[in-house]
Amino acid sequence: MAQATKTPSWLIVTGDRVTVTLTKAIEANGIQVDKLSLRAPTVRDIRSAQAGAGDEEQRELNLFASLAEVNVKELEGMALKDYTRLQTGYFRLVQDDEL
Repeated sequence: MAQATKTPSWLIVTGDRVTVTLTKAIEANGIQVDKLSLRAPTVRDIRSAQAGAGDEEQRELNLFASLAEVNVKELEGMALKDYTRLQTGYFRLVQDDEL
Protein backbone atom coordinates (compact mmCIF):
# COMPACT_ATOMS: atom_id res chain seq x y z
CA MET A 1 0.00 0.00 0.00
CA ALA A 2 1.39 3.41 -0.98
CA GLN A 3 1.76 5.96 1.77
CA ALA A 4 0.32 9.43 1.13
CA THR A 5 2.85 12.22 0.94
CA LYS A 6 2.16 14.91 3.50
CA THR A 7 1.91 18.40 2.03
CA PRO A 8 4.24 20.86 3.81
CA SER A 9 2.60 23.81 5.57
CA TRP A 10 4.34 26.24 3.17
CA LEU A 11 2.76 24.65 0.08
CA ILE A 12 -0.78 24.95 -1.30
CA VAL A 13 -1.58 22.62 -4.20
CA THR A 14 -4.68 22.94 -6.37
CA GLY A 15 -5.50 21.22 -9.63
CA ASP A 16 -3.77 23.77 -11.84
CA ARG A 17 -1.52 25.79 -9.52
CA VAL A 18 0.83 25.63 -6.55
CA THR A 19 1.53 28.46 -4.15
CA VAL A 20 4.78 28.48 -2.17
CA THR A 21 5.31 30.60 0.94
CA LEU A 22 8.87 31.93 0.92
CA THR A 23 11.12 32.20 3.97
CA LYS A 24 12.34 35.58 2.73
CA ALA A 25 10.35 38.06 0.65
CA ILE A 26 11.67 38.87 -2.83
CA GLU A 27 10.97 41.61 -5.32
CA ALA A 28 8.86 40.29 -8.18
CA ASN A 29 7.59 42.60 -10.90
CA GLY A 30 8.47 45.61 -8.78
CA ILE A 31 6.70 44.57 -5.57
CA GLN A 32 7.78 42.64 -2.47
CA VAL A 33 6.13 39.22 -2.25
CA ASP A 34 6.36 36.45 0.31
CA LYS A 35 4.56 33.88 -1.87
CA LEU A 36 4.99 32.71 -5.45
CA SER A 37 2.50 30.73 -7.50
CA LEU A 38 3.28 28.47 -10.42
CA ARG A 39 0.56 27.61 -12.90
CA ALA A 40 0.47 24.15 -14.44
CA PRO A 41 2.78 23.95 -17.47
CA THR A 42 1.78 23.10 -20.99
CA VAL A 43 3.89 21.24 -23.53
CA ARG A 44 4.45 24.63 -25.20
CA ASP A 45 5.89 26.00 -21.92
CA ILE A 46 8.36 23.11 -21.72
CA ARG A 47 9.44 23.56 -25.35
CA SER A 48 9.83 27.33 -24.99
CA ALA A 49 11.94 26.98 -21.85
CA GLN A 50 14.20 24.49 -23.61
CA ALA A 51 14.59 26.64 -26.73
CA GLY A 52 16.26 29.47 -24.83
CA ALA A 53 18.42 27.34 -22.55
CA GLY A 54 22.02 26.26 -22.75
CA ASP A 55 21.74 23.71 -19.96
CA GLU A 56 19.26 22.01 -17.63
CA GLU A 57 19.56 24.65 -14.89
CA GLN A 58 18.77 27.47 -17.33
CA ARG A 59 15.85 25.49 -18.76
CA GLU A 60 14.36 25.09 -15.29
CA LEU A 61 14.87 28.78 -14.47
CA ASN A 62 13.24 29.79 -17.76
CA LEU A 63 10.31 27.46 -17.09
CA PHE A 64 9.74 28.54 -13.48
CA ALA A 65 9.99 32.23 -14.42
CA SER A 66 7.38 31.74 -17.14
CA LEU A 67 5.02 29.77 -14.89
CA ALA A 68 5.36 32.30 -12.05
CA GLU A 69 5.22 35.27 -14.44
CA VAL A 70 8.42 36.80 -13.04
CA ASN A 71 11.87 37.56 -14.43
CA VAL A 72 14.62 34.92 -14.35
CA LYS A 73 16.87 37.42 -12.50
CA GLU A 74 14.28 37.63 -9.71
CA LEU A 75 14.41 33.86 -9.24
CA GLU A 76 18.21 33.91 -9.28
CA GLY A 77 18.12 36.29 -6.31
CA MET A 78 16.02 33.92 -4.18
CA ALA A 79 17.39 32.11 -1.16
CA LEU A 80 18.31 28.55 -2.13
CA LYS A 81 15.87 27.17 0.45
CA ASP A 82 13.03 29.07 -1.25
CA TYR A 83 14.09 27.93 -4.72
CA THR A 84 14.07 24.35 -3.44
CA ARG A 85 10.53 24.94 -2.20
CA LEU A 86 9.59 26.17 -5.66
CA GLN A 87 11.07 22.99 -7.19
CA THR A 88 9.11 20.85 -4.72
CA GLY A 89 5.91 22.69 -5.59
CA TYR A 90 6.51 22.23 -9.31
CA PHE A 91 7.07 18.49 -8.98
CA ARG A 92 3.93 18.14 -6.86
CA LEU A 93 2.00 20.04 -9.52
CA VAL A 94 3.10 17.82 -12.42
CA GLN A 95 3.10 14.41 -10.74
CA ASP A 96 0.44 11.92 -11.74
CA ASP A 97 -2.43 11.83 -9.25
CA GLU A 98 -2.25 8.05 -9.17
CA LEU A 99 1.33 7.96 -7.84
